[in-house]
Amino acid sequence: MFLAFAPAAFAQVEGVRQEGVVDMVTGSGPVVQAVLYLLILFSIFAWAIIFYKMRQVRVARRQSARFIEIFWDTKNLTSIHTASQELKESPVAQVFRAGYQELVRLTRARRQNAPGESTEDTDLGGIDNVDRAMKRAIRQEVTRLEKALTFLATTASSAPFIGLFGTVWGIMNAFRGLSTTHSSSIQAVAPGIAEALIATATGLVAAIPAVIAYNHFARQIRVLSAEMENFSSEFLNIAERHFLK
Repeated sequence: MFLAFAPAAFAQVEGVRQEGVVDMVTGSGPVVQAVLYLLILFSIFAWAIIFYKMRQVRVARRQSARFIEIFWDTKNLTSIHTASQELKESPVAQVFRAGYQELVRLTRARRQNAPGESTEDTDLGGIDNVDRAMKRAIRQEVTRLEKALTFLATTASSAPFIGLFGTVWGIMNAFRGLSTTHSSSIQAVAPGIAEALIATATGLVAAIPAVIAYNHFARQIRVLSAEMENFSSEFLNIAERHFLK
């Protein structure tokens, strides 16, 4: 008899609990509801950014690995440049294109110098110009990869405090309502406190995935930045040995 009654009892308790959560959300005050809706929007935007950055970083790493393989297997810079145009999501390929274009410009300038003119200024400025062009491309690519991460950091840091504000406001209203009733038992303030605590829970739900994702993507961007720096050093050595002697 007990076993037959237990599932029905558990189902009833579960239904009450689910309905109670909805009632607490819809029955809360306007300030707490505004906090809840704001946190829900934060969470939706944060998850959209997470999925977008997951795809962006995955494609960037895959195309960068492909470009580095092409770079070391192909001896002709023109062919490498042609292949790099198809790998538009690769930050390493973009750094190469910046250095290659500057190297081509300097090589043409050296060839156009009149016979007998000194090329010392061109040579000294040449490798520095290539270095500056590649560093500028690295900064641009890092900025592109870091796009929208600020929102994740903002959500991670501010969502718990926004939820805490809703909780404090709800508890204040609960105790203010207690002063107008004739009962001073915990049952009189428990519903209001429960409604208020939902704001803190929602803030944590929004903040925890955001902070985990931010740390993950920040590390991935550091790895890609290190790959760009290493490639830049290798390319500068090749350019200095073979093109800017």
